[in-house]
Amino acid sequence: MSVKIRLRRTGKLNQACHRIVVCDGRSPRDGRFIEVIGYYDPRHEDEKINLERVDYWIPRGAQPSDTVKKIIERARTGKKLGKAAAAEA
Repeated sequence: MSVKIRLRRTGKLNQACHRIVVCDGRSPRDGRFIEVIGYYDPRHEDEKINLERVDYWIPRGAQPSDTVKKIIERARTGKKLGKAAAAEA
């Protein structure tokens, strides 16, 4: 079983929001998951991820998707997403 850390789409049509989930790599995008470890809302430029759970899953073989890798990097460095980062600079 290959474990993935990836985005699960929620929200209405044309108003996407995502949950960051740990799941089996064979499950569909919005299918069964093991654990919810955060969320990502690109419309409101808001994101949150539980780094303790990320640090638990990655040594156990979980592979983050490209987008989730970027979210983890921003969370570790304390950077904001999008316009919020530009406003603080």
